[in-house]
Amino acid sequence: MSTGVRRRMGVEERRQQLIGVALDLFSRHSPDEVSIDEIASAAGISRPLVYHYFPGKMSLYEAALKRAAEDLAGRFGEAQEGALGARLLRVMRRYFDFVDEHGPGFSALMRGGPAVGSSATNALIDSVRQAAYEQMLSHLGVVDAPPRLELVVRSWISLAESTALIWLDGRSIPRAELELQLVHDFAALAAVSAAYDADMAALLRTMVKDEPADGPFAELVGRLISLAP
Repeated sequence: MSTGVRRRMGVEERRQQLIGVALDLFSRHSPDEVSIDEIASAAGISRPLVYHYFPGKMSLYEAALKRAAEDLAGRFGEAQEGALGARLLRVMRRYFDFVDEHGPGFSALMRGGPAVGSSATNALIDSVRQAAYEQMLSHLGVVDAPPRLELVVRSWISLAESTALIWLDGRSIPRAELELQLVHDFAALAAVSAAYDADMAALLRTMVKDEPADGPFAELVGRLISLAP
């Protein structure tokens, strides 16, 4: 019978392990409910050793949030191929994958967890929103957004956050329906803005010109027509 020898981790490797363990715990419980002892136990090390790498739970929480923020921001990336509606639906599916996997931590961050209010945490939240904004402009083929388009995109990103938070409270609406609804919401916001601005009207025409008959934007039009008497 042979016995295994535990390999000693390097400093950075151990830090990354602790961040991963903490992110997993913060994803399943609100940060207030997670203790350093639990993090140490999950990592298979002693409590003092956790403090050797991080001065306290909040610094470890912020490090976990940074990793989560980078992951969440990456969910808005998408190859610039195919109709916009289908691309946005894939983005929303990945976004809700993240929300589903990291529900308590996502909720605590957006609603005011223990580290919210710190400059570092606020900067992380802003970085996710900015990355989402830039990715949306890329999807639209726009480099410098005019004011009305910026308003539409940033409003939609805020709507996605709010929708995800409400969904987490009880998951009373099927997730797939909300993902599609958010794609429709973006088209609706753009359409309302187009009624006031010629540039937005031109952009809206570009958005829908290659939309297939079975695409998300076409489905929205069909749903609206069906409401007419």
